[in-house]
Amino acid sequence: MEQTINKQGRPPYGIIAVLMIGAFIAFLNNTLLNIALPSIMRDLKVEPSTVQWLTTGFMLVNGILIPATAYLIQKYSVRRLFLAAMSLFAIGTIVAGTAHVFPVLLTGRMLQASGSAILMPLLMNVMLVSFPIEKRGTAMGVFGLILMFAPAIGPTLSGWIIEHYDWRMLFHFVTPIAIAIILVGFFLLKDKKEKVNIRLETLSLVLSSIGFGGLLYGFSSAGSKGWDSPYVYGTIIIGVASLIVFILRQLKLEKPFLNFRVYRYPAFALASVISMVVNMALFSGMILLPIYVQNLRGISPMDAGLLLMPGAILMAVMSPVTGRLFDKVGGRLLAIIGLAIIVITTYDFSTLTLETSYTHLIILYSVRSLGMSMVMMPVSTNGLNQLPTRLYPHGTAMNNTLNQVAGAIGTALLVTIMTNRTESQAKELGQEAMKKLTQQPTPEVLAQMKQQVLAEAMLHGINFAFLVATFIAVVALVLAFFIKRATQAEDPIQEGSKGGQPA
Repeated sequence: MEQTINKQGRPPYGIIAVLMIGAFIAFLNNTLLNIALPSIMRDLKVEPSTVQWLTTGFMLVNGILIPATAYLIQKYSVRRLFLAAMSLFAIGTIVAGTAHVFPVLLTGRMLQASGSAILMPLLMNVMLVSFPIEKRGTAMGVFGLILMFAPAIGPTLSGWIIEHYDWRMLFHFVTPIAIAIILVGFFLLKDKKEKVNIRLETLSLVLSSIGFGGLLYGFSSAGSKGWDSPYVYGTIIIGVASLIVFILRQLKLEKPFLNFRVYRYPAFALASVISMVVNMALFSGMILLPIYVQNLRGISPMDAGLLLMPGAILMAVMSPVTGRLFDKVGGRLLAIIGLAIIVITTYDFSTLTLETSYTHLIILYSVRSLGMSMVMMPVSTNGLNQLPTRLYPHGTAMNNTLNQVAGAIGTALLVTIMTNRTESQAKELGQEAMKKLTQQPTPEVLAQMKQQVLAEAMLHGINFAFLVATFIAVVALVLAFFIKRATQAEDPIQEGSKGGQPA
């Protein structure tokens, strides 16, 4: 693919534009669903630990398929991969839009994820090989601006649709757009791929799927089954064992399925760890905040969407700005400032009350989004900059895979913490309330007391989960001090072809 794109002598803006539109609609679909989770819980009668599977199940499929994208990107043309990915996404959208039971909705989401898993690494790889290293920060900033526009309009649009229509309309709204994008891609994408002599390493695919899938499934099941369930610790143990065998096998293969040698490059390794830790802390907010504002505060879906809008717009506006700053000052300063903001605001989220003002929530979320805009793209771009061009597909696949794994683990961990804390607090508060009663309560008084106890217990659970997320973000902040500006390393294989031995 690099040869096809580089022969043009200038960035292939047409290909990038089509890919960005496809990635935008996939990203929009994710942000549309976040506000809808409480409505889906009520309509399909499922608990938070179950509805989280719409997020973690999406990540599960991503975690299984993204490792294969390094192979797919090297094997097939941009056109073939884009059309296949968007077709899978469109089919999943149609299935989810017709769902009247949770398993069907989850199946549709997983089909969407199978398409989305290919789109993002494909676009990232095209961006990396299209722009020189000194212009890459600005290019990634524009890329971020377009993709961050989805969170800007997604929650508000979702809130408006849910207030006026059934939540299934969210998928019906996306379906014709996805089909239109497929048609645009079919007629506009013309790139060809030179025949590449590369075969899919089947055993590696199986080990990768069992490893990442087992790990994600185990952590994602903890919220509903508990950490002491054999399903939870059993699948985690199987996942870890499979991943160890998978990694050892990749290090022995001449053409690995997923090249773990990218971790020989210190800037990439550090960026990867920081991104994983940040994702663990940030993904949780996507589930915890909608539950707080809608279930506890009774804020309408439309107002809940408007609450998130200023922060998303700020991220979109800041993306090209941080891209330019990255080109000038590097990623270290941006990451330290951004992570400091994330730590402070996440801690502030751990002090929510049932009277916290709507304005305070908007300001807090917006400032947190500012911090996010200074961390995610600069850190990952700095890490990828150190890799030789040949390793870009493996670097992007590795980043996307481990970010999905970290996000799913973080979400499952913090939702489980919230659930367990809520249950223990509900028992404690319930016992205290019963002790304070001076006479036999009426059924109405009992119902009112139960409702109040559950609300206070859930608030305590959400606050405690945000407090844990704060400590996770502190780990990323400490690591950010070790970031150094990366320059592209020499390719050991190319050096070996000049007379030395390949690494």
